[in-house]
Amino acid sequence: MEKSILSRLNGDKVIWTVVFLLSLISIALIYSSSSSLAYKEKTTNFAFLIKQIQFVFMGLVALYICYKIPLGWYRGLANIALLASIVLLALTPVIGVEINGAKRWINLGFTTFQPTEMAKIAVVLYLARALEVSRMETFKEFLIRIVAPVGITCVLILIGSVSAALFVGMISLMMLVIAGVKWNYIFKAGGIAGGALLVIVLLHMAGLTLFTRLDTALSRITKFVSETEISEELSAEERQKEADKTYQADMAKVAISSVGIIGKGPGKSTQRYFLPHPYSDYIFTIIIEEYGMAGGIGVILLYLWFLFRCIILVKNCTKVFTALTVAGLGLLITVQATLHILVNVGYLPVTGHTLPLLSLGGTSLVILSCAFGIILSVSRTIDVTSQKKKLQAAAAGADAGIPAQTAETAKNKEEEKEYEIMGPGDQFK
Repeated sequence: MEKSILSRLNGDKVIWTVVFLLSLISIALIYSSSSSLAYKEKTTNFAFLIKQIQFVFMGLVALYICYKIPLGWYRGLANIALLASIVLLALTPVIGVEINGAKRWINLGFTTFQPTEMAKIAVVLYLARALEVSRMETFKEFLIRIVAPVGITCVLILIGSVSAALFVGMISLMMLVIAGVKWNYIFKAGGIAGGALLVIVLLHMAGLTLFTRLDTALSRITKFVSETEISEELSAEERQKEADKTYQADMAKVAISSVGIIGKGPGKSTQRYFLPHPYSDYIFTIIIEEYGMAGGIGVILLYLWFLFRCIILVKNCTKVFTALTVAGLGLLITVQATLHILVNVGYLPVTGHTLPLLSLGGTSLVILSCAFGIILSVSRTIDVTSQKKKLQAAAAGADAGIPAQTAETAKNKEEEKEYEIMGPGDQFK
C-alpha cells in the first residue's frame, strides 16, 4: 500500500496539514467571494477559481522549494535578501504601478510584484542572522546592525503602506524581545523610531508629498476612533464622501451581524456584492457570513494550532538562527492573520492585510507560502538529524554489543550536553 503524501514528507505533520487545509478552504472561498470582481472584469467566478488554483499550486511549489533548501543557505542569503528588498522598495515609487490608490507594485510584465511582502521575510531572516553572529555588547553596535537597516526598510515601506511599516516594526520588536536583547536598547530604539515617525509626519504636513499614504492612515484612524454621526448640515455630496470613508467597515458589520453559529451556507453570501474587496481584505467576513461563527472559529483554531507547533519547534531548535527564524516567521503569519480578523470584526481600523493562504492569490500568497516552507525546512532538518543520530546510536550499540535502547539513551545524553538549546538572552550574557 502506497504511503500518503504527508507520510512521505519530513517535518512537522501538523504544519503540513494546516497548509493543505488552508489551501483547500481558500479555493472554495475565492470561488464564492469573487462574484463582484468577476462582474467588474466581465468574466465568471470560474475564471477566478482557476486563477486561485494556479496561485495555490505556485504557492505550494514555492513552499516545497523553500522546504528543501538547506538551512545554511538561508544564513548566507539573509543579508543579501534584505539589501535586495531595500533596493526594490526604493525603486517602487519611481517605476512602480499604482493599484487601488497605492503605489506598491512593480510590473514584471507577466505579473505584478509587491516588494513589501518580500521585505517582511527578509527582515526576519536578517534579524535572526544578526542576532546569532553578534552579542550586541554596545548600543552603537545594536544601532548599526539592527536599528539602521530595519529602520531604513520600514521608512521605505511607509511610502506605500503605513500599516505594513508598523507591522514590520512590530514583528521586529517581538523578535528582539524573544532574543533577549537588553531592554534599555529596545527603549532607546523605540525612542528613535518614534522621533523619526514624528519628523516624517511634520514634513508631510509641511508639504512633502513622498508619504502620501499618511493621509489615508490618519483618516481611517480618526474615523475609527471618533465614530461621529454624519451631520445633516452637510450637502448630499459631502455626506456621501463621509459615508464612503467607513463603507468597508460598515458592510462588514452588516455581514457579520446577519448570521449566528451557522452561516448562510457556502456560496450564499450577499455582502460579497457590496464589500469592495471581499476576496482579499475582507475574506474573513465572507467566512463568517457563509459558515457562521463555527466557520470563523475553525479558521482561527487552524492559525493557533500552527502557532503552537511553531512554539514547540522553537524549543527543539539548537541554534539561535533557526529558533529566531521560526519564531519570527510564525509570528509574522499569525499576527497578520490576527490583524486581518480584528479589522474584519471591527476592532481595528482598515489596514489592508490579507489573510495568509486564504485571500486571493498573488505576491502575498506565494511569499507567505515561502515563509511556511522555511519553517518546515527547519522542522525537516531537525527530524532528519534526529533520525540519523538514532541510527548511528543503534549501530554503535550493535558494534559494542550494547542493546540499542541503552545506546540511544547514552547518545541522547551526550547530545543534550553538546547541543544544549540556547535560552532567550543567553547569547547576550
